[in-house]
Amino acid sequence: MTATAPKLLSEPRVLWPAGATLGEGTLWSVRRQSLYWVDILGRTLYRYHPATDARESWPFDEEISAVAERAGAPGLLVTLRSGFAFFDTDSGALEKLHDPEAHLPGNRFNDGKCDAQGRFWGGTMDFGCTEPTGSLYRFDAKRQCQKMFDAHFAVTNGPTWSLDGRTLYFNETAQQRIHAFDFDADSGEISNQRLWLRFAKGDGHPDGMTTDAAGRLWIAHWGAACVSCHDPVSGEELARVALPTSHVTNVAFGGPDLRTLFITSARFELTEAQLAAQPLAGALFSVDVDSPGRAATAFAG
Repeated sequence: MTATAPKLLSEPRVLWPAGATLGEGTLWSVRRQSLYWVDILGRTLYRYHPATDARESWPFDEEISAVAERAGAPGLLVTLRSGFAFFDTDSGALEKLHDPEAHLPGNRFNDGKCDAQGRFWGGTMDFGCTEPTGSLYRFDAKRQCQKMFDAHFAVTNGPTWSLDGRTLYFNETAQQRIHAFDFDADSGEISNQRLWLRFAKGDGHPDGMTTDAAGRLWIAHWGAACVSCHDPVSGEELARVALPTSHVTNVAFGGPDLRTLFITSARFELTEAQLAAQPLAGALFSVDVDSPGRAATAFAG
């Protein structure tokens, strides 16, 4: 049975015309009632507070790609080009933890988030977006890091999980493919890789994604100026959000009722002519939806 199509209750709004080179890393903080996001290539962490329109930023000495709040301590778990680290936005303290790919200087971390058990899953990729060197790692509260999938993808994105927690979805962005895996929540193991969805030619590349409270997947389209919503089993498209810039990169539900979809974008790889035609490239957007997303799980450590 196909999931019900959601209703979009507003046109996309521009929240922060930041001009990010590569906006990514969306995370709604229930604790702060704010949205964290990053500019990977601009090496900056942002925090946006919708109730007051307050905007904060923190510069880094290297690329920062994904964030998760910590359950048992203040601050965040972040992925940097050099691996996992803790970062406290209040004090500015940075504690580097583990670099699983120190032997691959041409790689960097990209997208990532926590599973329902509070383990962080982060994918790596080739900095030049061409070599098939990406993998998927799991990092837990004991600071143990394990390579879960030697993907051989040039660019990894996601992951997200099905509503019942039994399926993990992971993007092979450059090849326009989204893969599904069986997911064992207790052990944190994945198996049975299969192709779940392939984007049509001309429909861009699957970038960041999230799962809402009805189990539907919302996927950002790099190069196609939109976010699409899909049935979690069949992959059938149920809705589409059009954006005024082509490189749409990541999505997360937030707001007091989790009915606001926050959307990041990028200026990276756009020509001067394209940038002139897309003045909002690199902005943070939002759109209201009739049904909620799910609160992000904090890192258990």
